[in-house]
Amino acid sequence: MQLNNLFKRPKLGETEAPEPALRGDTDDPSRTCPRCQSVIPEYQLSDQGYVCSCGYHFRMPARKRLLSLVDEGSFWEMDAEMKGLNPLDTPGYEEKKEKLRNSSGENEAVICGLAQIHGVKAAVFVMEPYFFMGSMGCVVGEKITRLFELATAERLPVVGFTVSGGARMQEGILSLMQMAKTSGAVKMHSDAGLFYLVVLTDPTTGGVTASYGMEADITLAEPGALIGFAGPRVIEQTIRKKLPAGFQRAEFQVEHGFVDAIVPRHNQRDLIGRLLHAHIQKEVAKHV
Repeated sequence: MQLNNLFKRPKLGETEAPEPALRGDTDDPSRTCPRCQSVIPEYQLSDQGYVCSCGYHFRMPARKRLLSLVDEGSFWEMDAEMKGLNPLDTPGYEEKKEKLRNSSGENEAVICGLAQIHGVKAAVFVMEPYFFMGSMGCVVGEKITRLFELATAERLPVVGFTVSGGARMQEGILSLMQMAKTSGAVKMHSDAGLFYLVVLTDPTTGGVTASYGMEADITLAEPGALIGFAGPRVIEQTIRKKLPAGFQRAEFQVEHGFVDAIVPRHNQRDLIGRLLHAHIQKEVAKHV
């Protein structure tokens, strides 16, 4: 197995391709809410931030989430063209990745960069639910690690949004190694006295939960998000017992101390902005 040249990068001087169009998980012009059964036109759902009038939170494309989070025109993307190879020669893996690049408009399952939120500069990552359900392979781990390393060097807070089905099975043990790799970068950022906030969205499971998804100073979640390591069905099949209603949902996790607060999507930007400003004031106070 050849592990050299694991990542592809554009050569110096190459121009970046234009930003691809954003797409959701369906080409249908409307969607049905799983909670209230309302049929919602896609354009209306987008205008509503992918939240139904009943409060149900649909999964949101990463780039649209970024647009709703950061100050207009402030986002600078890192490693946008980074693409992983097929280190284990998994049959059909390259073809599936190419198909997902076309359907999601993204090269990989996370977008990383620097931006301002309510005027505060921060390092930001947002995971993409429509690229392998945000699963963490080598590229995701590399991009997250680089973001935290840059944030540490520049003394910036980190704001992240997770959505993931866990480690990417097509990359085997190499995907599991990203848990330790990203956790090390988070630890160095924390040891430097810097602030990290994460918002867990539906679903956040597996290796992401067991690494940077649960290592923040403040951990928020969207209503109804599934948050855990193994999924409920796997646990039930293992212990041969019925789990309690709502097990591993955000509300259950808040009650049991794994999440600090549940924050509806429309309130997230303002709350994150306030928390970033509070962090800045604390930093200033340290040096007075």
